[in-house]
Amino acid sequence: MNGKICVTGADGFIGSHLTEYLVRQGYNVRPFVLYNSFNSWGWLEQTPAEIKKELDVFAGDIRDPHGVKQALAGCEAVLHLAALIAIPYSYHSPDTYVDTNIKGTLNVLQAARELGLKKVVQTSTSEVYGTARFVPITEEHPLQGQSPYSATKIGADQLALSFYQAFDTPVAVIRPFNTYGPRQSARAVIPTIIAQIASGKTNIKLGALAPTRDFNYVADTVRGFEAMLKSDKAIGEVINIGSNYEISIGDTAALIAEVMEKKVEFVTDEERLRPEKSEVERLWADNNKAKQLLGWEPIYGNCDGFKRGLQETVAWFTNQDNLKQYKADVYNI
Repeated sequence: MNGKICVTGADGFIGSHLTEYLVRQGYNVRPFVLYNSFNSWGWLEQTPAEIKKELDVFAGDIRDPHGVKQALAGCEAVLHLAALIAIPYSYHSPDTYVDTNIKGTLNVLQAARELGLKKVVQTSTSEVYGTARFVPITEEHPLQGQSPYSATKIGADQLALSFYQAFDTPVAVIRPFNTYGPRQSARAVIPTIIAQIASGKTNIKLGALAPTRDFNYVADTVRGFEAMLKSDKAIGEVINIGSNYEISIGDTAALIAEVMEKKVEFVTDEERLRPEKSEVERLWADNNKAKQLLGWEPIYGNCDGFKRGLQETVAWFTNQDNLKQYKADVYNI
Protein backbone atom coordinates (compact mmCIF):
# COMPACT_ATOMS: atom_id res chain seq x y z
CA MET A 1 0.00 0.00 0.00
CA ASN A 2 1.67 3.17 -1.23
CA GLY A 3 -1.40 5.41 -1.34
CA LYS A 4 -3.38 7.16 1.36
CA ILE A 5 -5.02 5.06 4.08
CA CYS A 6 -8.24 6.32 5.68
CA VAL A 7 -8.82 5.31 9.31
CA THR A 8 -12.41 5.87 10.43
CA GLY A 9 -12.90 6.24 14.18
CA ALA A 10 -9.36 7.60 14.41
CA ASP A 11 -10.33 9.79 17.37
CA GLY A 12 -11.12 6.73 19.51
CA PHE A 13 -9.07 4.37 21.64
CA ILE A 14 -7.87 1.82 19.09
CA GLY A 15 -8.16 4.22 16.16
CA SER A 16 -5.78 6.77 17.67
CA HIS A 17 -3.17 4.12 18.47
CA LEU A 18 -3.56 2.68 14.96
CA THR A 19 -3.19 6.10 13.34
CA GLU A 20 0.01 6.81 15.26
CA TYR A 21 1.41 3.38 14.49
CA LEU A 22 0.72 3.67 10.75
CA VAL A 23 2.37 7.09 10.53
CA ARG A 24 5.44 5.73 12.31
CA GLN A 25 5.51 2.85 9.83
CA GLY A 26 5.62 5.36 6.97
CA TYR A 27 2.00 5.24 5.77
CA ASN A 28 0.15 8.29 4.44
CA VAL A 29 -2.87 8.47 6.77
CA ARG A 30 -6.18 10.33 6.60
CA PRO A 31 -7.84 10.04 10.01
CA PHE A 32 -11.64 10.33 9.92
CA VAL A 33 -12.83 11.89 13.21
CA LEU A 34 -16.34 12.72 14.41
CA TYR A 35 -17.19 16.35 13.67
CA ASN A 36 -17.81 18.49 16.75
CA SER A 37 -18.04 22.21 17.45
CA PHE A 38 -14.88 22.13 19.57
CA ASN A 39 -12.81 20.95 16.58
CA SER A 40 -11.49 18.21 18.86
CA TRP A 41 -9.69 15.25 17.35
CA GLY A 42 -10.39 13.09 20.39
CA TRP A 43 -7.41 11.02 21.51
CA LEU A 44 -5.43 12.23 18.50
CA GLU A 45 -5.01 15.45 20.46
CA GLN A 46 -2.49 13.55 22.59
CA THR A 47 -0.32 12.47 19.69
CA PRO A 48 3.19 13.93 19.46
CA ALA A 49 3.63 17.03 17.28
CA GLU A 50 5.72 15.12 14.74
CA ILE A 51 2.78 12.73 14.21
CA LYS A 52 0.11 15.45 14.09
CA LYS A 53 1.85 17.37 11.32
CA GLU A 54 1.67 14.27 9.09
CA LEU A 55 -2.10 13.84 9.48
CA ASP A 56 -4.66 14.78 6.85
CA VAL A 57 -7.59 14.91 9.29
CA PHE A 58 -11.16 14.73 7.96
CA ALA A 59 -13.96 15.71 10.35
CA GLY A 60 -17.36 14.27 9.51
CA ASP A 61 -20.00 11.73 10.52
CA ILE A 62 -19.92 8.10 9.46
CA ARG A 63 -23.72 8.23 9.14
CA ASP A 64 -23.45 10.75 6.27
CA PRO A 65 -22.85 8.96 2.96
CA HIS A 66 -21.75 12.12 1.16
CA GLY A 67 -19.13 12.98 3.77
CA VAL A 68 -17.89 9.39 3.87
CA LYS A 69 -17.38 9.36 0.11
CA GLN A 70 -15.54 12.67 0.32
CA ALA A 71 -13.30 11.26 3.06
CA LEU A 72 -12.41 8.17 1.01
CA ALA A 73 -11.77 10.08 -2.23
CA GLY A 74 -8.10 9.74 -3.15
CA CYS A 75 -7.52 6.89 -0.70
CA GLU A 76 -6.20 3.46 -1.57
CA ALA A 77 -7.69 1.64 1.43
CA VAL A 78 -9.90 2.18 4.45
CA LEU A 79 -9.60 0.73 7.93
CA HIS A 80 -13.13 1.09 9.26
CA LEU A 81 -13.23 1.37 13.05
CA ALA A 82 -15.92 4.03 13.56
CA ALA A 83 -18.70 2.53 15.68
CA LEU A 84 -20.70 2.81 18.88
CA ILE A 85 -19.25 0.10 21.12
CA ALA A 86 -20.54 0.47 24.69
CA ILE A 87 -22.77 -2.51 25.46
CA PRO A 88 -24.78 -0.91 28.30
CA TYR A 89 -25.57 2.13 26.15
CA SER A 90 -26.86 -0.19 23.42
CA TYR A 91 -29.60 -1.30 25.83
CA HIS A 92 -30.47 2.36 26.30
CA SER A 93 -30.33 3.61 22.69
CA PRO A 94 -30.30 0.70 20.21
CA ASP A 95 -31.53 2.86 17.33
CA THR A 96 -28.30 4.86 17.32
CA TYR A 97 -26.34 1.61 17.04
CA VAL A 98 -28.25 0.59 13.92
CA ASP A 99 -27.61 4.00 12.33
CA THR A 100 -23.92 4.15 13.23
CA ASN A 101 -22.77 0.54 13.06
CA ILE A 102 -24.87 -0.81 10.19
CA LYS A 103 -25.72 2.25 8.09
CA GLY A 104 -22.28 3.72 8.73
CA THR A 105 -20.65 0.53 7.46
CA LEU A 106 -22.90 0.56 4.41
CA ASN A 107 -21.74 4.11 3.65
CA VAL A 108 -18.10 3.01 3.79
CA LEU A 109 -18.74 -0.02 1.59
CA GLN A 110 -20.72 1.94 -1.03
CA ALA A 111 -18.06 4.65 -1.22
CA ALA A 112 -15.22 2.12 -1.40
CA ARG A 113 -17.00 0.24 -4.19
CA GLU A 114 -17.73 3.37 -6.22
CA LEU A 115 -14.21 4.78 -5.74
CA GLY A 116 -12.46 1.47 -6.45
CA LEU A 117 -10.49 1.15 -3.21
CA LYS A 118 -8.04 -1.74 -3.06
CA LYS A 119 -8.87 -2.82 0.50
CA VAL A 120 -11.66 -2.38 3.04
CA VAL A 121 -10.91 -3.69 6.53
CA GLN A 122 -14.13 -4.00 8.53
CA THR A 123 -13.70 -4.04 12.30
CA SER A 124 -15.71 -6.74 14.05
CA THR A 125 -15.70 -7.80 17.71
CA SER A 126 -15.53 -11.02 19.69
CA GLU A 127 -18.94 -10.07 21.14
CA VAL A 128 -20.53 -11.39 17.92
CA TYR A 129 -19.79 -14.92 19.14
CA GLY A 130 -21.74 -14.51 22.37
CA THR A 131 -21.06 -17.03 25.12
CA ALA A 132 -18.66 -19.63 23.75
CA ARG A 133 -20.25 -22.91 22.66
CA PHE A 134 -16.77 -24.35 22.24
CA VAL A 135 -13.27 -23.10 23.03
CA PRO A 136 -10.99 -21.85 21.80
CA ILE A 137 -13.34 -19.92 19.50
CA THR A 138 -12.58 -20.28 15.79
CA GLU A 139 -13.99 -18.11 13.04
CA GLU A 140 -16.54 -20.88 12.33
CA HIS A 141 -18.19 -20.42 15.73
CA PRO A 142 -21.92 -19.54 15.48
CA LEU A 143 -22.81 -15.85 15.76
CA GLN A 144 -25.09 -14.89 18.65
CA GLY A 145 -26.45 -11.37 19.14
CA GLN A 146 -26.75 -11.23 22.92
CA SER A 147 -26.91 -7.41 23.01
CA PRO A 148 -28.11 -4.76 20.56
CA TYR A 149 -24.45 -3.82 20.13
CA SER A 150 -23.37 -7.31 19.10
CA ALA A 151 -26.42 -7.68 16.85
CA THR A 152 -25.50 -4.52 14.93
CA LYS A 153 -21.89 -5.67 14.59
CA ILE A 154 -23.08 -9.01 13.21
CA GLY A 155 -25.19 -7.06 10.72
CA ALA A 156 -22.27 -4.82 9.74
CA ASP A 157 -19.93 -7.79 9.28
CA GLN A 158 -22.42 -9.67 7.12
CA LEU A 159 -23.07 -6.57 5.05
CA ALA A 160 -19.34 -6.17 4.46
CA LEU A 161 -18.96 -9.80 3.41
CA SER A 162 -22.00 -9.48 1.12
CA PHE A 163 -20.20 -6.72 -0.80
CA TYR A 164 -17.30 -9.11 -1.32
CA GLN A 165 -19.64 -11.83 -2.56
CA ALA A 166 -21.94 -9.61 -4.64
CA PHE A 167 -19.60 -6.96 -6.02
CA ASP A 168 -16.10 -8.41 -5.47
CA THR A 169 -15.30 -5.48 -3.17
CA PRO A 170 -11.94 -6.34 -1.54
CA VAL A 171 -13.27 -6.66 2.01
CA ALA A 172 -11.47 -8.27 4.96
CA VAL A 173 -13.03 -8.60 8.42
CA ILE A 174 -10.77 -8.29 11.46
CA ARG A 175 -12.30 -9.66 14.66
CA PRO A 176 -10.32 -8.40 17.67
CA PHE A 177 -10.99 -9.90 21.09
CA ASN A 178 -11.07 -7.65 24.16
CA THR A 179 -8.54 -4.92 23.46
CA TYR A 180 -7.16 -2.93 26.40
CA GLY A 181 -4.46 -0.32 26.99
CA PRO A 182 -3.86 3.42 27.42
CA ARG A 183 -6.76 5.73 26.44
CA GLN A 184 -9.45 3.08 26.72
CA SER A 185 -12.88 4.33 27.76
CA ALA A 186 -13.88 4.02 31.41
CA ARG A 187 -16.89 1.97 30.26
CA ALA A 188 -14.47 -0.99 29.86
CA VAL A 189 -13.58 -3.20 32.81
CA ILE A 190 -9.79 -2.75 32.98
CA PRO A 191 -9.85 1.10 33.00
CA THR A 192 -12.74 0.97 35.49
CA ILE A 193 -10.65 -1.07 37.93
CA ILE A 194 -7.45 0.94 37.44
CA ALA A 195 -9.19 4.33 37.71
CA GLN A 196 -10.98 3.39 40.93
CA ILE A 197 -7.80 2.08 42.57
CA ALA A 198 -5.72 5.02 41.34
CA SER A 199 -8.33 7.39 42.81
CA GLY A 200 -7.75 5.89 46.24
CA LYS A 201 -10.80 3.66 46.49
CA THR A 202 -10.52 0.40 48.42
CA ASN A 203 -13.99 -1.01 47.61
CA ILE A 204 -13.90 -1.48 43.85
CA LYS A 205 -17.29 -1.64 42.14
CA LEU A 206 -17.61 -4.21 39.35
CA GLY A 207 -20.21 -6.20 37.49
CA ALA A 208 -20.02 -9.99 37.15
CA LEU A 209 -16.67 -11.50 38.17
CA ALA A 210 -17.07 -15.02 36.74
CA PRO A 211 -17.13 -14.32 32.97
CA THR A 212 -13.84 -14.92 31.16
CA ARG A 213 -12.23 -12.82 28.46
CA ASP A 214 -9.34 -13.04 26.02
CA PHE A 215 -7.61 -9.68 26.54
CA ASN A 216 -5.53 -8.28 23.71
CA TYR A 217 -3.07 -5.44 24.33
CA VAL A 218 -3.66 -2.52 21.94
CA ALA A 219 -0.17 -2.75 20.43
CA ASP A 220 -0.96 -6.30 19.29
CA THR A 221 -4.35 -5.23 17.92
CA VAL A 222 -2.91 -2.44 15.76
CA ARG A 223 -0.28 -4.82 14.38
CA GLY A 224 -3.18 -7.05 13.42
CA PHE A 225 -4.77 -4.22 11.46
CA GLU A 226 -1.56 -3.62 9.53
CA ALA A 227 -1.28 -7.32 8.77
CA MET A 228 -4.86 -7.31 7.44
CA LEU A 229 -4.09 -4.24 5.34
CA LYS A 230 -1.01 -5.79 3.75
CA SER A 231 -2.23 -9.34 3.09
CA ASP A 232 -4.15 -10.30 -0.05
CA LYS A 233 -4.95 -13.57 1.73
CA ALA A 234 -7.22 -11.63 4.10
CA ILE A 235 -9.65 -10.60 1.36
CA GLY A 236 -13.01 -12.31 1.79
CA GLU A 237 -11.96 -13.70 5.18
CA VAL A 238 -12.91 -13.19 8.82
CA ILE A 239 -9.83 -13.38 11.07
CA ASN A 240 -9.65 -13.46 14.86
CA ILE A 241 -7.05 -11.28 16.54
CA GLY A 242 -6.68 -12.61 20.09
CA SER A 243 -4.10 -13.70 22.60
CA ASN A 244 -5.34 -17.31 23.00
CA TYR A 245 -5.26 -16.71 26.78
CA GLU A 246 -8.41 -16.88 28.93
CA ILE A 247 -8.82 -15.18 32.32
CA SER A 248 -11.84 -14.33 34.46
CA ILE A 249 -12.84 -10.76 35.30
CA GLY A 250 -12.28 -11.55 38.98
CA ASP A 251 -8.75 -12.82 38.37
CA THR A 252 -8.07 -9.84 36.11
CA ALA A 253 -9.11 -7.47 38.90
CA ALA A 254 -6.86 -9.28 41.40
CA LEU A 255 -3.92 -9.12 38.97
CA ILE A 256 -4.42 -5.37 38.48
CA ALA A 257 -4.43 -4.85 42.26
CA GLU A 258 -1.21 -6.88 42.45
CA VAL A 259 0.43 -4.79 39.70
CA MET A 260 -0.67 -1.60 41.49
CA GLU A 261 0.48 -3.00 44.86
CA LYS A 262 -2.84 -2.17 46.54
CA LYS A 263 -5.06 -4.16 48.87
CA VAL A 264 -8.67 -3.74 47.79
CA GLU A 265 -12.00 -5.52 47.91
CA PHE A 266 -14.21 -6.11 44.92
CA VAL A 267 -17.95 -5.61 45.31
CA THR A 268 -20.72 -6.37 42.84
CA ASP A 269 -22.63 -3.29 41.75
CA GLU A 270 -26.08 -4.29 40.46
CA GLU A 271 -26.06 -1.33 38.05
CA ARG A 272 -23.05 -2.81 36.26
CA LEU A 273 -24.57 -6.25 35.65
CA ARG A 274 -25.83 -7.11 32.19
CA PRO A 275 -29.27 -8.70 31.85
CA GLU A 276 -28.80 -12.41 32.61
CA LYS A 277 -29.27 -13.73 29.07
CA SER A 278 -27.19 -10.90 27.62
CA GLU A 279 -24.02 -11.61 29.60
CA VAL A 280 -21.28 -13.23 27.52
CA GLU A 281 -19.91 -15.80 29.94
CA ARG A 282 -16.83 -16.99 28.09
CA LEU A 283 -14.50 -15.71 25.35
CA TRP A 284 -11.26 -17.40 24.36
CA ALA A 285 -9.74 -16.86 20.91
CA ASP A 286 -8.31 -19.38 18.52
CA ASN A 287 -5.73 -17.28 16.65
CA ASN A 288 -4.35 -19.96 14.33
CA LYS A 289 -5.92 -18.41 11.23
CA ALA A 290 -4.17 -15.09 11.91
CA LYS A 291 -0.87 -16.92 12.32
CA GLN A 292 -1.32 -18.90 9.10
CA LEU A 293 -2.76 -16.21 6.78
CA LEU A 294 -1.20 -13.05 8.20
CA GLY A 295 1.93 -14.20 10.00
CA TRP A 296 0.57 -12.35 13.03
CA GLU A 297 0.85 -13.50 16.61
CA PRO A 298 0.59 -11.67 19.92
CA ILE A 299 3.61 -10.21 21.63
CA TYR A 300 1.58 -9.76 24.82
CA GLY A 301 0.05 -13.26 24.87
CA ASN A 302 -0.19 -15.64 27.86
CA CYS A 303 -0.12 -14.66 31.54
CA ASP A 304 3.30 -12.97 31.46
CA GLY A 305 2.36 -10.93 28.39
CA PHE A 306 -0.95 -9.92 29.94
CA LYS A 307 0.84 -8.74 33.07
CA ARG A 308 3.28 -6.68 30.97
CA GLY A 309 0.36 -5.09 29.12
CA LEU A 310 -1.34 -4.28 32.42
CA GLN A 311 1.84 -2.69 33.74
CA GLU A 312 2.02 -0.40 30.70
CA THR A 313 -1.69 0.42 31.01
CA VAL A 314 -1.42 1.16 34.74
CA ALA A 315 1.59 3.43 34.13
CA TRP A 316 -0.48 5.51 31.69
CA PHE A 317 -3.62 5.71 33.82
CA THR A 318 -1.77 6.60 37.02
CA ASN A 319 -0.23 9.64 35.36
CA GLN A 320 -2.35 12.42 36.92
CA ASP A 321 -2.68 14.29 33.62
CA ASN A 322 -4.33 11.20 32.16
CA LEU A 323 -6.30 10.11 35.22
CA LYS A 324 -8.01 13.50 35.58
CA GLN A 325 -9.76 12.89 32.25
CA TYR A 326 -11.72 10.02 33.86
CA LYS A 327 -14.63 10.15 36.32
CA ALA A 328 -13.85 7.29 38.70
CA ASP A 329 -16.89 8.12 40.86
CA VAL A 330 -19.35 7.76 38.00
CA TYR A 331 -20.51 4.57 36.30
CA ASN A 332 -19.98 5.23 32.61
CA ILE A 333 -22.40 3.27 30.43
